[in-house]
Amino acid sequence: MSRPILLGVNIDHAATVRQARYRGSHASPHAEPSPLAFTREALAGGADGITVHLREDRRHIQEDDVLAIARLPGVRLNLEMACTPWMTDFARRLRPAAVCLVPESREEITTEGGLEVAGQRDRVAATVAALRDAGIEVSLFIGPEATQIDAAHAVGAPVVELHTGAFANAWLSPAADAELARLRAGCEHAHRLGLVVNAGHGINYDNIRAILTLPHLHELNIGHTIVARSLLTGVRAAVAEMKAHLRGGA
Repeated sequence: MSRPILLGVNIDHAATVRQARYRGSHASPHAEPSPLAFTREALAGGADGITVHLREDRRHIQEDDVLAIARLPGVRLNLEMACTPWMTDFARRLRPAAVCLVPESREEITTEGGLEVAGQRDRVAATVAALRDAGIEVSLFIGPEATQIDAAHAVGAPVVELHTGAFANAWLSPAADAELARLRAGCEHAHRLGLVVNAGHGINYDNIRAILTLPHLHELNIGHTIVARSLLTGVRAAVAEMKAHLRGGA
């Protein structure tokens, strides 16, 4: 029997809802929803880990949120971050279980593309080494292109998270099959190099069935669709429903 794929729940957009009203006063006792409370419910629903992206502009998750979540007993925290000296220092002090290096632009609404590793190997390699020296597992959020996967391997990252956004955007269109094939080839190539293969971005309760046909997946990081479903069903039920898909029970 194959091992179930792990579910990392990205809670960024629980904080987005809070910031819509409490930007600048997120620490107020009146600020809601609480990302920490959302995290507790996600874990109760079966989440294997919690993912947060501490962005440069602090548009949703704040340092206080990250620190509070990291203090939860037994939580496996995956910190998404830009490849910058400040974030590297923050991560080394925090020592989460994992860090995923992602691209970041103030103009984008969400992370729209994979990290350009091949074009900045020295910078990424230095960040990977600094994080691994602190005992942190490092992954790189990249497109499924062989050049980026080869570069991720070359800079010493043990894990890649393949960007599924192009597939998600093409879902229910004729282009979806080609995007899924690109992801499949990426999974195979990364696996041949000995890399652990994660995936994420734009995965929802509908296209998850196609994503689960990909080989060698270790973990999926899923956020927005779970937050959206939670508005209708509650966090615990929304996470449990997605977890059931990963177990092959839905």
